[in-house]
Amino acid sequence: MLRNRRPTTPTLASISLEEELALLRVELMYGLRVDREAYLRRKMEEREEVMRRMRHRDAQAMLADLRGRLDRVRPQSDAPRVIDLRTRRRLRPADGPETA
Repeated sequence: MLRNRRPTTPTLASISLEEELALLRVELMYGLRVDREAYLRRKMEEREEVMRRMRHRDAQAMLADLRGRLDRVRPQSDAPRVIDLRTRRRLRPADGPETA
């Protein structure tokens, strides 16, 4: 079934099996029709954009940019928030399980 739905694709980009299943899921869940050729064009444009960005930057600049993005996403508190799951559980009676 999947092979019948796949269009002829360029050799540089193709839809992986996982992507095809995700596209089918979108079509089935939302009743939409996904244009595979437009999807592949968009995928190639994104790949070219990433390559263009990587070509003009050195590794140190990319690392600094990633760290800056991580700092913006991470919560502002210095200490990581730790939740002790044992203290959140309800205490069980010491005499054993309850009877039904």
